[in-house]
Parts: sequence; structure tokens; C-alpha cells
Amino acid sequence: MTLDLMVIGTAITLGPLHNSAFILLLSSRRGIRHGLAFLLSWLANLITVIAVVVLLTGGQPPARHSAPSTAAIAAKLAIGLALMLYGAYRHRRPPRPHGPPRWAARIDNASLVTAAGLAWLFQPWGLVGAGAATALDSDLSTLTDWLVLTGYCLLATLSLIVMEMYAVWRPAAANARLNALRSWLEQHQEQLVVTLALLAGLWLTARSIYELVA
Repeated sequence: MTLDLMVIGTAITLGPLHNSAFILLLSSRRGIRHGLAFLLSWLANLITVIAVVVLLTGGQPPARHSAPSTAAIAAKLAIGLALMLYGAYRHRRPPRPHGPPRWAARIDNASLVTAAGLAWLFQPWGLVGAGAATALDSDLSTLTDWLVLTGYCLLATLSLIVMEMYAVWRPAAANARLNALRSWLEQHQEQLVVTLALLAGLWLTARSIYELVA
């Protein structure tokens, strides 16, 4: 479980779409507050999904090869295959010009609720679902699994935490460097999406097949 959650958390935090959106929020008139609202909403989403899984299992992993365990593995397999198909589709799709989204022009007047809502919109729900299916195996009677789940949520939020802290401590330098990063992300968005989708999909598919036959 630990390795799977670390891989999924890394794939989530490196996603170019939500990172570009977050940088746009940080560069707005109330950037620090907008960024904090987005970050807290993002983290709350992850925690809520894990909490629902824990409530369903009672904090005890299902027996190996039981119906719930098999269903969770099958869900991860389906997500892995879907990610690989999506990555292949994006790779074959003709390149499209990238630029700031339509809402970027209105971001200065956006409310904190809107900034928080964008976190729900940009959350990679396929990977979050894979994380939830993996967390089904957590045993909350042990401190180790508590730390693993906490680490997963923080890892999946790490890029946002780093950028928010950088913007707070070094606002002038952060504005220039983060906007340069956003430009780079927009130029390489397709390659990043394809690479992350294929690698995460391949990992989930291989691990799920192994768990089903082992």
C-alpha cells in the first residue's frame, strides 16, 4: 500500500493543470488568499475521500481475495487502463494552442469560494479514486498506516504547499519565477499529461494484475 500511495501522490502533485491554475491564482490581486483557499480545499478533498474509505471499512482492511478486496483491485485496474488509454489518446491527438483559461481574466474579482471550487474542478479524480481504492487496505490500528495516509495527502498537495510558502516568503521573486514556470507548463502540458497518465496507468495496471493473480 505504501509504495502505491507514494506513486499516486507523486503523479497527483506533478499534474500540470492544477499547478498552472494555482499559479494564476497566486498572481491575482489577492493571490495569497486565493492560493490558500485553493490549497485547503484541495487538501480537504483528499482527506474527505480517505475518511469515507475509512468509514466504510471501519479502519480494518478487508480479507485478501474477499469481494471488497477484489472490487478495490478491479477498480484500480480499470483506472490504470483508463489512464493508459487517455494518455495514448492525448499523444495521438493533434497539438492544440495553449493559453490562459477564460476565467483567468476574471480572477482578480473572484471570491475565495470560487478559488476553493477550482480545487474540486482541477482535482485529478481518477488518481484520487485510485488512492481511495489503495487506502482500502489501511489498518488504522497501527501508527504506520496513519502516517502513510497522512504522507499521501501531504505528498499529493506538496507542489501547492511549496508554491504558497514561496509566494508568502519571497513575493517579488515568486511572482516572476512562478509565472515563468506556468509558461513552461503550458508549453509542455501535453507531454506532461501524456507521460504522467501513461506511467501512472502502467503502474496501476501492473500492480492490480499482480494482486489479482498473486
